[in-house]
Amino acid sequence: MTLPFKKICIVGLGYIGLPTAAVFAGRKLQVIGLDVNKSAVDTINRGEIHITEPDLDIVVRAVVDEGYLRATDTPEAAEAFLIAVPTPFRSEGDDAHVPDLSYIKAASEAIAPVLEKGNLVILESTSPVGATEQMADWLAALRPDLTFPQSHGDTSDIRIAHCPERVLPGHVLRELVENDRIIGGMTPKCSERATALYKMVVDGNCIVTTPRTAEMAKLTENSFRDVNIAFANELSVICDKLGIDVWELISLANRHPRVSILRPGPGVGGHCIAVDPWFIVSKTPQDAKIIRAAREINDAKPGWVLDAIDREIEAHLIKNPQCKAEDVTLACYGIAFKPDIDDLRESPALNIVRDLCDKLPGKILVVEPNVTELPPSLSRGQLVDVDQATAMADIHVLLVGHKDFRTHAGLRAADPLDICGALEI
Repeated sequence: MTLPFKKICIVGLGYIGLPTAAVFAGRKLQVIGLDVNKSAVDTINRGEIHITEPDLDIVVRAVVDEGYLRATDTPEAAEAFLIAVPTPFRSEGDDAHVPDLSYIKAASEAIAPVLEKGNLVILESTSPVGATEQMADWLAALRPDLTFPQSHGDTSDIRIAHCPERVLPGHVLRELVENDRIIGGMTPKCSERATALYKMVVDGNCIVTTPRTAEMAKLTENSFRDVNIAFANELSVICDKLGIDVWELISLANRHPRVSILRPGPGVGGHCIAVDPWFIVSKTPQDAKIIRAAREINDAKPGWVLDAIDREIEAHLIKNPQCKAEDVTLACYGIAFKPDIDDLRESPALNIVRDLCDKLPGKILVVEPNVTELPPSLSRGQLVDVDQATAMADIHVLLVGHKDFRTHAGLRAADPLDICGALEI
């Protein structure tokens, strides 16, 4: 059987790019991983990984040893290029979140010199509507000797599509294979070529649409989640004021056959749900009313958590009048943006602990079993394990429901301020 592709390049070897490269390499394709991070390149070429994802280390070691995956910081020719670089937003003023496409532009500039007639370029990065067309324009300007779909349709030299990643951290390897993929080709031939590539690894369906619809689909999925989390977070604030146990309330409400309320927490983090809704708001600021409100509710939740911690400290000082504020040791459990991963991007828990380090005079203990060192913003904090924290701290705040915390008897006995409901599971 002749493979439709023999050599592909993954641009960006982070939480999506590296697992994607490993999955394709596992199907005996020659995969080049391109990244500007020389340390990450060297780590991967040793058959090791620089991120945390279950089983990824085993797969990467195997495909590197077998010669199917090689990382580099220098662009080189391939048949297909998958761009999986960050798409954060940049803040401009007090009420604006503008998508930052500079990483996509840099990736376009990197691969443009090695593009050849017949190549496929796929943007996987979660992007605002119109980003794929913008990428195509950048590439066309950089390579006027080649034709592109925006000007030459199905006869173009280069095929371009948008195919957003739709995976859950902690389950990436499985979901890359099992989940349906949305294929937003700029022309029917672009979609056909992109589908042929993904069908080499995807067991799910490949569903064809336009690039703009594909971009909006991913933003819609994450905005839907954000709105639902905002409802749960708003409930937790209301229940606190009314003296109601929010965990019991949600459990009871969810007994209704058509109700499924999510769990509240310290906010919303990660590179998708905390960012992507703003991409919709930035394009249609007057119309995205619910989406904006949900973002504002979730962005405000860390402030509510800080107030709750202040009340815990005040109660401790009243109960122990001989104790001063600088004598209070506070333990914070979890700084990742969700349970059982090492990803700190846009983490509300991290921001909460950073603010505590800035304003509290006492000792701050940080328990995060998925990292080996604290980020510079927590230089006042001390990284410890659960046993040390439960033995040393006066006040305990549970911010992220890591599995190590949910089953720890000492932490349960400490009666922590459980922001995420980890002990209610």
